[in-house]
Amino acid sequence: MQPSHATLRGHTDRHGPERADGRPALGQLGAVRSTITVDERFGEACLQGLEGFSHVEVLFLFDQLPERDDYREPRPYRGRSDLPPVGVFADRGPRRPNRIGVTCCAVESVQGRELTVVGLDAVSGTPVVDLKPVMVEFQAVDVKQPAWVGPLMAEYFKP
Repeated sequence: MQPSHATLRGHTDRHGPERADGRPALGQLGAVRSTITVDERFGEACLQGLEGFSHVEVLFLFDQLPERDDYREPRPYRGRSDLPPVGVFADRGPRRPNRIGVTCCAVESVQGRELTVVGLDAVSGTPVVDLKPVMVEFQAVDVKQPAWVGPLMAEYFKP
């Protein structure tokens, strides 16, 4: 795996906008525009055809936060004591064993080796590992999740 096959420019605050109490807000990333420039070794046509898709999955590395020391004990989601503890693989946060993140983003434009997306929750400089077009046939149907997730994540990708 070569995580440096693309560079990312866009969102610069790894914590997101702040709330009135000064703590980081969860969300408001739906309008964030990011440009991913694929390494020249893939050629100018590496993104050809991607403009026909409305969305792309961006796989990236959480490289700007330290890894957790211990993954054995479940922790409250996002460190919030009002939410139930979850194991490391029931959490989408950045402190993961392999530190891989994935976000489904809207494709705004494709020009040569540059891909502009909307809604990527990774910060500028984050190594992009791979890009995959989103296809209806690969999407899950009848997704089930705990009741607390909906209200928590409702504002995450809002503009």
